Amino acid sequence: MKRLTSSVPTFDTMLLPTIQALQTLGGSGTTEEIYDKVVQLLNLPDTVLEILHGTTSQTEVEYRLAWSRTYLKKYGLLQNSARGVWSLVSTSINLDDLDAKEIVKAVRDTHKNKATQSESTDADVTVESETLEELTWHQQLHKLLLSLTPAAFERLAQRLLRESGFIQVQVTGKSGDGGIDGVGIARINGFLSFHVLFQCKRYQGSVSAGQIRDFRGAMQGRTDKGLFITTGTFTRDAIKEATRDGAPPIDLIDGEQLVQRLKELGLGVKITMIESVEVDTNWFTKI
Repeated sequence: MKRLTSSVPTFDTMLLPTIQALQTLGGSGTTEEIYDKVVQLLNLPDTVLEILHGTTSQTEVEYRLAWSRTYLKKYGLLQNSARGVWSLVSTSINLDDLDAKEIVKAVRDTHKNKATQSESTDADVTVESETLEELTWHQQLHKLLLSLTPAAFERLAQRLLRESGFIQVQVTGKSGDGGIDGVGIARINGFLSFHVLFQCKRYQGSVSAGQIRDFRGAMQGRTDKGLFITTGTFTRDAIKEATRDGAPPIDLIDGEQLVQRLKELGLGVKITMIESVEVDTNWFTKI
């Protein structure tokens, strides 16, 4: 595994490509858009993109790229909204004026000055508590998803679709049904509706283009829209196959998107707001 992860670009080597990706995207982009553009800029092969980070559903590239965004934000070059959209703080950033090593050094020096903490054992990054908490709930939820029985995972997908606005969602899960696990009706603004067939894959591996083609074959003559949900990831070829011109489109939800969607909908995830109280000493001097 060490040899495999050594082929993944380190977070610091993806700092400038992240800036370049956002510039190409017009100054802002979602996490997925930034990922796709960085992968394209670095020409990373599927063998690298499919390497998972530990036992999570997140790939090693996604994990390290998240640290790249964090460092760029702390350095003052990026900002992000509550909706997960990242943007450059300035449209006049010149890549030639930036040095990845200087960015890393500046962020780490600032961190050391703010508080005396033990250094991370990770050679690439200094792990902060907020990011550890994020990784912890991700890992815990992903582990729970993998422990579900196939029937329970199908019921979870059913609940997920219902909470997302689908109606008449039914789990079929019949053997010999070409991998079709269920069907539902998606409603758009209360006026338009269309039938969607969905398939659930509960495992850590990557869904291949062949599996997408098999799913589409099972959809033939039954619907023009498909949804593929997995706790794992999709290969680059699978993503291309899902949106191939002239073929019925298939929407994809990977493990990372799945846990985020469960969080947004409050399904099996509770968000606790912590109250922060600060005493204003200046106020008392004015009495």
